[in-house]
Amino acid sequence: MKPLVYVLLALTAVLFPSLVVASEAAHQSVDLTNHWIGYTAIAIFVLAYSLVILEEQLHLRKSKPVLLAAGLIWILIAAYYNANGMPHAAEVAIRHNFLEYAELFFFLLVAMTYINALLERNVFDALRDVLIQKGYNYKTLFWITGILAFFISPIADNLTTALIMCAVVLAVGKDEPKFVAMSCVNIVVGANAGGAFSPFGDITTLMVWQKGILEFTEFFSLFLPAVVNFVIPAFIMQFFIPKGSPTSSSNKITPIKTGGLVIVGLFMLTILTAVSFHNFLHLPPVFGMMLGLAYLKFFGYYIKKSGQGKLTTSDVPAGRTRTDDFDIFDKIAKAEWDTLFFFYGVILAVGGLGFLGYLGMASEFMYGELGATNANILVGLLSAIVDNIPVMFAVLTMNPDMNQTQWLLVTLTAGVGGSLLSVGSAAGVALMGQARGYYTFFSHLKWTPVIALGYAASIYVHLLINS
Repeated sequence: MKPLVYVLLALTAVLFPSLVVASEAAHQSVDLTNHWIGYTAIAIFVLAYSLVILEEQLHLRKSKPVLLAAGLIWILIAAYYNANGMPHAAEVAIRHNFLEYAELFFFLLVAMTYINALLERNVFDALRDVLIQKGYNYKTLFWITGILAFFISPIADNLTTALIMCAVVLAVGKDEPKFVAMSCVNIVVGANAGGAFSPFGDITTLMVWQKGILEFTEFFSLFLPAVVNFVIPAFIMQFFIPKGSPTSSSNKITPIKTGGLVIVGLFMLTILTAVSFHNFLHLPPVFGMMLGLAYLKFFGYYIKKSGQGKLTTSDVPAGRTRTDDFDIFDKIAKAEWDTLFFFYGVILAVGGLGFLGYLGMASEFMYGELGATNANILVGLLSAIVDNIPVMFAVLTMNPDMNQTQWLLVTLTAGVGGSLLSVGSAAGVALMGQARGYYTFFSHLKWTPVIALGYAASIYVHLLINS
């Protein structure tokens, strides 16, 4: 194969990676990287992911094209294996991929349910209003929102945190567009950096933890590099923040509804339960999260029965008429279903590409020729262009022979690399929609050099202290 084609195919496999199939299926797999089925599968997924990238322009939800791509790719695979007398190989492979998805699906669903419950109880609205009422100047608000994004993200995930902090910025700085734009950049960097040192801060860190690559406490070794990643760009940007203070448009602080702070405690208890299941019982963390969902459901029942919620019917499955004020099924229904189905499409589609043989090609090029450190730095740069979820899937499924320092490095780079561009992370994409007209691709691109400086410095600090 010509070198250029080899490189392109290897990079394609990195951008559109897969999950490892079960060993039984792996022994029966056939290398189809040079077969028309392999080329067709790559073309299907590239087209689908192109539509994902253009989601904002096309107003086409990102889950639709990848769901279709996943189905078409596995049809091609199953047809080939059935025609060649191996009817169960594709079945074993797709079942393994689906099991991987199911664990992450229910983990994220519980976390999203808790966040929606906190939103409904006005916990985050109260935080926003308190910040507005304090009368801080623009520079102080720039630092406060960034620091809060950094420290809330490890618990509430980077996307939710960014949206909350952006609401604060828009409320206090709508008359100062430059402040809003720069604060949004700072929030994206802070949320992504904060999410990098916690298994709950980003889907990529969650995947690394659930795979058993790193223990829960080992992620905390990334705290100082994450701080550096956030502080360096923020320190430089603060000198360009407009002077003055915003004028408050409201004197009211939204009251937290009954049980709001208790739900915060239950969320912390749920996280502790998931960690304990993993560390002490050696069970998948998702089972601890499902137990934590029971905490929330029983507390919701208590709110209703104690007369603190407007209960008109019992807690029955969705579909019945209800007017209660606190309904867990409503919180589940408001989960980010498009994101969850997008996740399914990515896992199944790229699982098919890996089964076709492209994963080995990518692994040989990146970790064989470039070396672990260069490859892991490249992973972060790729995360700025393509969503970090498929990029991290690539690394996990390649499963290169790396020490703890290198696994921490790729966790760091995949988490913070998306901050280099506004489209490089879910937080950035969400804020472009929420702060439309203020925060844009080019307003973020203007600060990419200083963000890149923080990216490089965080890598240096990590290699310095964690090697």
